[in-house]
Amino acid sequence: MDLRKTKIKTEPKFDIVFANYPDFVRDKMQMLRGLVIETAKESNGVDILTETLKWGEPSFVTKNGSTLRMDWKAKSPNFYAMYFQCNSRLIDTFKLVFDKQFQFEGNRAIVFQLNQKIPELELKQCIKAALNYHLMKDQATLGI
Repeated sequence: MDLRKTKIKTEPKFDIVFANYPDFVRDKMQMLRGLVIETAKESNGVDILTETLKWGEPSFVTKNGSTLRMDWKAKSPNFYAMYFQCNSRLIDTFKLVFDKQFQFEGNRAIVFQLNQKIPELELKQCIKAALNYHLMKDQATLGI
């Protein structure tokens, strides 16, 4: 596979948030981060992926995309999630295409249990749709 030359820009506070996750969830969050970076490198239209914080949560921003966030919260210690813009068509499209593959929280998140095996190929399609949202938003299933 020929991976594109996507530039990753990481703001310093981003890594601090990762360092502060409890040990039992840090690997899960790093796995999600890795999927986002891998997907960005495999996607046309993603020249720069910026890792930043939005609302104190690790977030990913691209020129043509919709902000993608992820987090684990102490008030729900057995779950972590990937958050999408609630006013976009992303979650509604994911529900249509992937129906029972994911657990959703309203129109804003895909929620994972700590002990769950994540369907990575399907999740990468969701990530790609978010990273390229403004290029794909007119397509029926956002290019999925």
